Amino acid sequence: MKFTAIALLSIFGAASAGTPQLSISVRDGNFDGIDGLDPTLKWEASSSTGDVDLTYGVEAAARPTKDVASLPRSIWGKASTNVSGWGVSARADIDCDGYNSADIEVNADNEENDMSVKLVANVGGESSVKSVEATKGMDMDGARLTVTPRLNLEDDDKDVVVTYNNGDTDVKLTASADNQEVEISHSTGDTDIKLTASVDSQELTISQKINDTNRVAPTINNSGEFSVEYERTLGEDSSLTATLKPNESIDVEWKDDAWTANVNMPLDGTEITGANVGIKRDVSF
Repeated sequence: MKFTAIALLSIFGAASAGTPQLSISVRDGNFDGIDGLDPTLKWEASSSTGDVDLTYGVEAAARPTKDVASLPRSIWGKASTNVSGWGVSARADIDCDGYNSADIEVNADNEENDMSVKLVANVGGESSVKSVEATKGMDMDGARLTVTPRLNLEDDDKDVVVTYNNGDTDVKLTASADNQEVEISHSTGDTDIKLTASVDSQELTISQKINDTNRVAPTINNSGEFSVEYERTLGEDSSLTATLKPNESIDVEWKDDAWTANVNMPLDGTEITGANVGIKRDVSF
Protein backbone atom coordinates (compact mmCIF):
# COMPACT_ATOMS: atom_id res chain seq x y z
CA MET A 1 0.00 0.00 0.00
CA LYS A 2 1.40 3.39 -1.02
CA PHE A 3 1.25 6.50 1.16
CA THR A 4 -0.10 9.47 -0.80
CA ALA A 5 0.13 13.22 -0.31
CA ILE A 6 -3.47 13.33 0.96
CA ALA A 7 -2.75 10.62 3.53
CA LEU A 8 0.29 12.51 4.80
CA LEU A 9 -1.62 15.76 5.09
CA SER A 10 -4.40 14.04 7.03
CA ILE A 11 -1.93 12.52 9.49
CA PHE A 12 -0.14 15.82 10.15
CA GLY A 13 -3.39 17.75 10.35
CA ALA A 14 -4.77 15.40 13.00
CA ALA A 15 -1.54 15.44 15.01
CA SER A 16 -1.67 19.09 15.94
CA ALA A 17 -3.36 22.41 15.38
CA GLY A 18 -0.31 23.46 13.33
CA THR A 19 -1.03 24.40 9.72
CA PRO A 20 0.76 22.27 7.09
CA GLN A 21 2.20 23.99 4.02
CA LEU A 22 2.18 22.11 0.74
CA SER A 23 4.63 23.20 -1.97
CA ILE A 24 4.48 21.77 -5.48
CA SER A 25 7.28 22.38 -7.96
CA VAL A 26 7.98 21.16 -11.47
CA ARG A 27 11.18 19.15 -11.51
CA ASP A 28 13.79 20.17 -14.10
CA GLY A 29 11.16 21.94 -16.18
CA ASN A 30 9.36 18.64 -16.80
CA PHE A 31 5.68 19.31 -17.46
CA ASP A 32 4.96 15.82 -18.82
CA GLY A 33 2.37 14.36 -16.42
CA ILE A 34 2.26 13.92 -12.65
CA ASP A 35 5.77 12.39 -12.54
CA GLY A 36 7.15 15.84 -13.25
CA LEU A 37 5.73 17.19 -9.99
CA ASP A 38 7.75 17.33 -6.77
CA PRO A 39 5.33 18.00 -3.87
CA THR A 40 6.83 18.87 -0.48
CA LEU A 41 5.00 19.09 2.82
CA LYS A 42 6.16 21.34 5.68
CA TRP A 43 4.49 21.16 9.08
CA GLU A 44 5.30 22.60 12.49
CA ALA A 45 3.67 22.76 15.91
CA SER A 46 4.41 23.97 19.42
CA SER A 47 3.85 22.97 23.03
CA SER A 48 5.33 23.66 26.47
CA THR A 49 6.46 21.75 29.50
CA GLY A 50 7.11 23.69 32.69
CA ASP A 51 9.17 26.79 31.82
CA VAL A 52 10.35 25.34 28.51
CA ASP A 53 8.63 26.21 25.22
CA LEU A 54 8.93 23.60 22.48
CA THR A 55 8.53 23.93 18.72
CA TYR A 56 9.14 21.17 16.21
CA GLY A 57 8.54 20.38 12.59
CA VAL A 58 9.19 18.19 9.59
CA GLU A 59 9.72 18.60 5.86
CA ALA A 60 8.72 15.56 3.86
CA ALA A 61 8.18 14.45 0.30
CA ALA A 62 4.48 14.02 -0.45
CA ARG A 63 4.85 11.56 -3.32
CA PRO A 64 3.21 8.09 -3.35
CA THR A 65 5.68 5.47 -2.08
CA LYS A 66 5.93 2.17 -0.25
CA ASP A 67 9.13 3.27 1.51
CA VAL A 68 7.82 5.43 4.37
CA ALA A 69 11.36 6.01 5.69
CA SER A 70 12.24 7.85 2.49
CA LEU A 71 9.55 10.53 2.98
CA PRO A 72 11.15 12.81 5.64
CA ARG A 73 13.73 15.23 4.25
CA SER A 74 14.42 17.10 7.48
CA ILE A 75 13.22 16.99 11.08
CA TRP A 76 13.86 19.76 13.60
CA GLY A 77 13.06 20.69 17.17
CA LYS A 78 13.65 23.77 19.32
CA ALA A 79 13.52 24.34 23.08
CA SER A 80 13.43 27.83 24.65
CA THR A 81 13.57 28.99 28.26
CA ASN A 82 14.96 31.73 30.54
CA VAL A 83 18.04 31.27 32.72
CA SER A 84 19.16 34.07 35.09
CA GLY A 85 18.02 36.88 32.80
CA TRP A 86 19.14 35.17 29.60
CA GLY A 87 16.70 33.91 26.99
CA VAL A 88 18.24 30.61 25.90
CA SER A 89 17.18 28.46 22.95
CA ALA A 90 18.62 25.32 21.38
CA ARG A 91 17.58 23.98 17.99
CA ALA A 92 18.49 20.63 16.40
CA ASP A 93 18.12 19.84 12.68
CA ILE A 94 18.41 16.12 12.03
CA ASP A 95 19.94 14.83 8.82
CA CYS A 96 17.35 12.41 7.41
CA ASP A 97 19.92 10.83 5.09
CA GLY A 98 20.98 8.13 7.54
CA TYR A 99 19.82 9.87 10.73
CA ASN A 100 23.41 9.80 12.00
CA SER A 101 24.06 13.50 12.62
CA ALA A 102 22.36 16.74 13.62
CA ASP A 103 23.16 20.42 13.32
CA ILE A 104 22.80 22.25 16.64
CA GLU A 105 22.27 26.00 17.10
CA VAL A 106 22.31 27.56 20.56
CA ASN A 107 21.30 31.19 21.13
CA ALA A 108 21.43 33.24 24.34
CA ASP A 109 20.04 36.79 24.59
CA ASN A 110 20.27 39.21 27.49
CA GLU A 111 17.88 42.09 26.86
CA GLU A 112 18.97 44.11 29.91
CA ASN A 113 22.63 44.17 28.85
CA ASP A 114 21.84 44.25 25.10
CA MET A 115 24.01 41.21 24.42
CA SER A 116 23.57 37.95 22.53
CA VAL A 117 25.67 34.85 21.85
CA LYS A 118 25.27 32.24 19.11
CA LEU A 119 26.96 28.85 18.77
CA VAL A 120 26.62 26.42 15.86
CA ALA A 121 27.81 22.81 16.15
CA ASN A 122 27.36 19.35 14.69
CA VAL A 123 26.84 16.17 16.73
CA GLY A 124 27.07 12.58 15.56
CA GLY A 125 29.88 11.23 13.45
CA GLU A 126 32.64 13.82 13.89
CA SER A 127 31.10 16.11 16.51
CA SER A 128 32.50 19.63 16.45
CA VAL A 129 31.77 23.30 17.08
CA LYS A 130 31.43 25.09 13.73
CA SER A 131 31.17 28.75 14.70
CA VAL A 132 30.78 31.16 17.61
CA GLU A 133 29.70 34.79 17.58
CA ALA A 134 28.65 37.44 20.10
CA THR A 135 26.79 40.72 19.58
CA LYS A 136 26.81 43.85 21.72
CA GLY A 137 24.26 46.58 20.95
CA MET A 138 24.26 50.25 21.93
CA ASP A 139 21.60 52.96 21.52
CA MET A 140 22.94 56.45 20.81
CA ASP A 141 20.64 59.50 20.44
CA GLY A 142 18.06 57.77 18.25
CA ALA A 143 20.64 55.67 16.40
CA ARG A 144 21.73 52.09 17.04
CA LEU A 145 25.18 50.52 16.82
CA THR A 146 26.00 46.81 17.04
CA VAL A 147 29.39 45.07 17.11
CA THR A 148 29.64 41.34 16.35
CA PRO A 149 32.97 39.47 16.47
CA ARG A 150 32.67 36.10 14.68
CA LEU A 151 34.83 32.97 14.69
CA ASN A 152 34.38 30.27 12.03
CA LEU A 153 36.23 27.21 13.33
CA GLU A 154 35.60 25.14 10.19
CA ASP A 155 37.50 27.55 7.92
CA ASP A 156 39.57 29.23 10.65
CA ASP A 157 38.10 32.60 9.63
CA LYS A 158 37.76 35.54 12.01
CA ASP A 159 35.96 38.81 11.32
CA VAL A 160 33.98 41.62 12.92
CA VAL A 161 30.62 42.96 11.73
CA VAL A 162 29.66 46.52 12.72
CA THR A 163 26.18 47.89 11.92
CA TYR A 164 24.78 51.39 12.32
CA ASN A 165 21.18 52.58 11.83
CA ASN A 166 19.70 56.04 12.32
CA GLY A 167 16.29 55.52 10.73
CA ASP A 168 16.88 56.52 7.10
CA THR A 169 20.36 55.06 6.71
CA ASP A 170 21.80 51.61 7.43
CA VAL A 171 25.54 50.91 7.34
CA LYS A 172 27.10 47.46 7.65
CA LEU A 173 30.87 46.96 7.77
CA THR A 174 32.41 43.48 7.66
CA ALA A 175 36.15 43.38 8.28
CA SER A 176 38.72 40.59 8.53
CA ALA A 177 42.46 40.41 8.07
CA ASP A 178 42.01 39.57 4.37
CA ASN A 179 38.90 41.46 3.29
CA GLN A 180 36.71 44.44 4.08
CA GLU A 181 33.20 45.08 2.77
CA VAL A 182 30.77 47.91 3.41
CA GLU A 183 27.03 47.94 2.69
CA ILE A 184 25.11 51.23 2.80
CA SER A 185 21.33 51.59 2.43
CA HIS A 186 19.55 54.94 2.39
CA SER A 187 15.86 55.82 1.99
CA THR A 188 14.58 59.21 0.90
CA GLY A 189 10.98 59.71 -0.17
CA ASP A 190 10.06 57.11 -2.80
CA THR A 191 13.70 56.17 -3.51
CA ASP A 192 15.84 53.52 -1.82
CA ILE A 193 19.56 53.32 -2.58
CA LYS A 194 21.83 50.39 -1.69
CA LEU A 195 25.59 50.26 -2.26
CA THR A 196 27.75 47.22 -1.54
CA ALA A 197 31.49 47.64 -1.98
CA SER A 198 34.68 45.72 -1.31
CA VAL A 199 38.18 45.89 -2.76
CA ASP A 200 37.25 43.51 -5.60
CA SER A 201 33.58 44.29 -6.31
CA GLN A 202 31.04 47.08 -6.12
CA GLU A 203 27.27 46.91 -6.68
CA LEU A 204 24.63 49.64 -6.74
CA THR A 205 20.83 49.23 -6.59
CA ILE A 206 18.39 52.13 -6.92
CA SER A 207 14.76 51.26 -6.13
CA GLN A 208 12.25 53.83 -7.32
CA LYS A 209 8.56 53.80 -6.41
CA ILE A 210 6.75 55.10 -9.52
CA ASN A 211 3.31 55.24 -7.93
CA ASP A 212 1.22 53.33 -5.37
CA THR A 213 1.25 50.13 -7.45
CA ASN A 214 4.52 50.14 -9.41
CA ARG A 215 8.20 49.95 -8.43
CA VAL A 216 11.35 49.49 -10.52
CA ALA A 217 14.86 48.65 -9.23
CA PRO A 218 17.88 48.47 -11.57
CA THR A 219 21.17 46.99 -10.29
CA ILE A 220 24.65 47.35 -11.80
CA ASN A 221 28.08 46.20 -10.64
CA ASN A 222 31.69 47.01 -11.50
CA SER A 223 31.88 44.05 -13.93
CA GLY A 224 29.22 45.66 -16.10
CA GLU A 225 26.57 43.10 -15.14
CA PHE A 226 23.10 44.59 -15.08
CA SER A 227 19.68 43.46 -13.84
CA VAL A 228 16.32 45.13 -13.35
CA GLU A 229 13.44 44.21 -11.03
CA TYR A 230 9.87 45.35 -11.60
CA GLU A 231 7.15 44.94 -8.97
CA ARG A 232 3.45 45.62 -9.44
CA THR A 233 0.97 45.52 -6.57
CA LEU A 234 -2.20 43.80 -7.77
CA GLY A 235 -4.27 44.27 -4.63
CA GLU A 236 -4.25 43.42 -0.94
CA ASP A 237 -1.74 40.58 -0.31
CA SER A 238 -1.23 40.23 -4.07
CA SER A 239 1.78 41.25 -6.19
CA LEU A 240 3.76 40.34 -9.29
CA THR A 241 7.57 40.69 -9.39
CA ALA A 242 9.71 40.13 -12.49
CA THR A 243 13.53 40.22 -12.54
CA LEU A 244 15.52 40.30 -15.79
CA LYS A 245 19.21 39.34 -15.81
CA PRO A 246 20.38 39.65 -19.45
CA ASN A 247 21.98 36.49 -20.86
CA GLU A 248 21.18 34.70 -17.60
CA SER A 249 17.51 34.42 -16.60
CA ILE A 250 14.04 35.86 -16.19
CA ASP A 251 12.46 35.26 -12.78
CA VAL A 252 8.79 35.87 -12.06
CA GLU A 253 7.12 35.64 -8.63
CA TRP A 254 3.37 35.92 -8.21
CA LYS A 255 1.86 36.20 -4.73
CA ASP A 256 -1.87 36.00 -4.12
CA ASP A 257 -2.85 35.65 -0.48
CA ALA A 258 -1.85 32.09 0.53
CA TRP A 259 -0.56 31.21 -2.97
CA THR A 260 3.01 31.84 -4.16
CA ALA A 261 4.19 30.86 -7.65
CA ASN A 262 7.79 31.17 -8.89
CA VAL A 263 8.95 30.74 -12.47
CA ASN A 264 12.64 30.69 -13.45
CA MET A 265 13.43 30.84 -17.18
CA PRO A 266 17.14 30.52 -18.13
CA LEU A 267 18.32 32.68 -21.05
CA ASP A 268 20.82 31.99 -23.82
CA GLY A 269 21.14 35.39 -25.41
CA THR A 270 17.53 36.34 -26.12
CA GLU A 271 16.30 32.71 -26.23
CA ILE A 272 14.46 31.15 -23.29
CA THR A 273 15.96 27.66 -22.87
CA GLY A 274 13.58 26.17 -20.30
CA ALA A 275 11.33 26.82 -17.33
CA ASN A 276 11.40 25.78 -13.68
CA VAL A 277 8.13 26.29 -11.84
CA GLY A 278 7.36 26.22 -8.11
CA ILE A 279 3.92 26.64 -6.57
CA LYS A 280 3.04 26.61 -2.88
CA ARG A 281 0.25 27.60 -0.53
CA ASP A 282 -0.84 27.16 3.08
CA VAL A 283 -3.38 24.42 3.52
CA SER A 284 -5.46 23.89 6.69
CA PHE A 285 -7.22 20.75 7.88
